Amino acid sequence: MNGDDSTDGTDGSWRDRGGATLDRLVDASAAERIAISLTALVFAIVVGAVLVFVSGFVADCSSPFIYLPGLGYGCYNPLEVYWTILAGSFGSFSDLGQTLLETTLLLFTGLSVAVAFRAGLFNIGTQGQMVLGGLATAMTVLTVGEFLPANLLGSLVVIPLGVAVGAVVGGIWGMIPGLMKAYADAHEVITTIMLNFVAAGVAYWLVQVHIGDLASDSVQTHSIPAIARLPESIAGSRFSVIALLAALAVAVGIALLYTRTVLGYDLRTSGIQETAAEYGGVDAKRNVVTSMTLSGALGGIAGAVYVMMVQYRWQAGIPSLGFDGIAVSILAGNNPIGVIPAALLFGTLKSGSLAVDISLGVPNELIEVLRGLIILFIAMPEFFRMIGKRYGYGTDPVATDGGESQ
Repeated sequence: MNGDDSTDGTDGSWRDRGGATLDRLVDASAAERIAISLTALVFAIVVGAVLVFVSGFVADCSSPFIYLPGLGYGCYNPLEVYWTILAGSFGSFSDLGQTLLETTLLLFTGLSVAVAFRAGLFNIGTQGQMVLGGLATAMTVLTVGEFLPANLLGSLVVIPLGVAVGAVVGGIWGMIPGLMKAYADAHEVITTIMLNFVAAGVAYWLVQVHIGDLASDSVQTHSIPAIARLPESIAGSRFSVIALLAALAVAVGIALLYTRTVLGYDLRTSGIQETAAEYGGVDAKRNVVTSMTLSGALGGIAGAVYVMMVQYRWQAGIPSLGFDGIAVSILAGNNPIGVIPAALLFGTLKSGSLAVDISLGVPNELIEVLRGLIILFIAMPEFFRMIGKRYGYGTDPVATDGGESQ
């Protein structure tokens, strides 16, 4: 730890060893962090395989794959489970499309969370911003679509408009906890969690009572017009390469924002060391509001893409992609470029786990545990690195490179 010579780990106390470990984690280079993540992935696969293997001895099945004296019959083959996850994710074009579809959505939600994290904020409200952004997009394209020609020209108008409206509404919903944090010192974790419930309740009530398809038993809007649907790129899935390219462009754009612009520098330094940033003339309160608004806008875009690429309407029960974005961001070390492989890993696990449930009959709960283990093992080093950075371990990034290493 800076300025603390007692943390060199030589006195053997657990506190010193922990401090030295945090120092090492915070100062780890990009190559070392990648090596740590890959090592953690290998450990997670091994531990998960053991868990799957052992679970098979307490399960009932008609065709066990192994018998061990004293233990009985084992039902689940770990190698087969892992192979099915890979095959279910990339085994066919439709599987690949489903994986890329999940990856695209997780890219937006992961970036949403990462933007807030980079400013030292915890936006747990991406799910709510996604819900309201998606609803606003659905209602906009349903209304405007009636007045546009049913051709390419109509799509070129209504699709960007729908995305823009989703971003604005999501941004406004994200700005609220930002204002409360900056000017009322309300902790953003509490306010964003509560606003998730408010968003879900408001959207449900509006659709069920006022603006939804009242002839349907489900709480949903009418189907959006064909010109507002993102074109399908792979048969058998609704994945659109346009959405994926847009998500990749946004990731690169945010990375450039943080590394090449004055605004990005201000946001980054405010998140790393607010006092030092204010001493340097940065308006920390404004940056809190700006970061949360940008984060909310990305959550709103995720909702817009979900409506126009996946569901073709707004429907109650939107998957918890906003919460998954938290894990994606932590796994990526809050790096916008790192979010890309992290989202791909999560997309692979999400689509592959569905194949395991269907093909092998392995309980979905066990697959969720397996997925959680992989996420936990990979994300924990980055999580502890964030904790160490927040409490001043490692080299001071503000003093050296403006937080570039974050």
